[in-house]
Amino acid sequence: MNRRSVLIVCNRVPYPLKDGGALAMYAMIQGWQEQGWEVHVLAMNTSRHRVAHAQLPELFRQIASFEMVDVDTDIRWSRVFGNLMLSRKPEHAQRFFKKEFARRLKVLVQQVRPALIQFESIYLHEYMPELRRISGDALIVQRLHNVEHEIWARLARQTTGALKKAYLENLARRIAVYERQVWSECDAVIPITQKDADYIRHSNIDTPQIVIPYGMHWSDTESEIPGGRWKAYHIGAMDWKPNAEAMDWMRDAIVPAVQARVKEFTFDFAGRSMPERFLNREQSSSFNCCGEVADAQAFIADKQILIVPLKSGSGLRVKTLEAMAAGKLVISTSVGIQGIDALDNIHFLKADTASEFADKLEWVMQHPQAAQRIVANAKDLLRAHHSLPALMQQLSVFTDTLFVSQHKKTVTVS
Repeated sequence: MNRRSVLIVCNRVPYPLKDGGALAMYAMIQGWQEQGWEVHVLAMNTSRHRVAHAQLPELFRQIASFEMVDVDTDIRWSRVFGNLMLSRKPEHAQRFFKKEFARRLKVLVQQVRPALIQFESIYLHEYMPELRRISGDALIVQRLHNVEHEIWARLARQTTGALKKAYLENLARRIAVYERQVWSECDAVIPITQKDADYIRHSNIDTPQIVIPYGMHWSDTESEIPGGRWKAYHIGAMDWKPNAEAMDWMRDAIVPAVQARVKEFTFDFAGRSMPERFLNREQSSSFNCCGEVADAQAFIADKQILIVPLKSGSGLRVKTLEAMAAGKLVISTSVGIQGIDALDNIHFLKADTASEFADKLEWVMQHPQAAQRIVANAKDLLRAHHSLPALMQQLSVFTDTLFVSQHKKTVTVS
């Protein structure tokens, strides 16, 4: 067994880099390689996020191996109903278990003999029993992008339809039970936020864990704040329910509140899987749907304010960190900023109601120099807490310690 080899198993191809999940997985692959590890990646090439080999970035050709397995993960309502009636597991877990993927994963583990197997989704836990049997003393770790059941519980609380609300509540309970099983049965957990790590600890799970936030290279992301008129934007995958929900709130409440106070307000939003209700709406400069954009960096280049009106969600908003690093001012709800050690009025501006968003945007237009100081403070914060090389060095030391001692304790990156 190669003590410096890692197999990263992904429930989707981490490319293109248009959403937080892809960015987070890509950074981890890059980070392990830069630490000198032999990196192998096996990813589901899902029907929802299909990627062609020609699209893959250079990094995936530089690592030891990168493979994709085409799988159909489309939602089938007959399967959802059958799962609800006949299983205690969340439907997601069954949807992501594919025999063809299991066969390729088994062969790859037997060929590579990795020292470390890292799952990038809790729903890949279905493959763990077989991997335990064939992988010898390999460490199996679970990376935690969020506490999944919290997302569904919040959605359930905000749903008015009785039948849908009951289903979402049931699903959230199933996922909560499933998550605790995953955390208990893996060798280590790698939460992306301290909040999620605390939740695991308070759930009486004693599995070793280390908090590794999203890391980045500053030379790739820094830019000067453009001059002229301040423009606002949001970008994110719209097949993630909290993002679509946020844009509904933006359209119905925030934009009207802002327009009454800030006449020059302009807002563009973009993302894959854009709902028809946004695409078919008559566009205006105050609420302009751009659909899916080919180049996210080009989309945000002439904009200065990232608006994050999230009401639900868990984990850490990678797009928020990317915006801070790129010199954007962030105006966010409390939910949207969670997982980032940012202070209101110092590193970002907090707004939890439509009127508060209007207040903060009006203040920005009237105090541009003070707003730019907040941008500078945010960059300083990220330099201290989100350097990819520093974070990966700590993760590498943590895994080396597990190899040697297998003792259970929690390590927190500050």
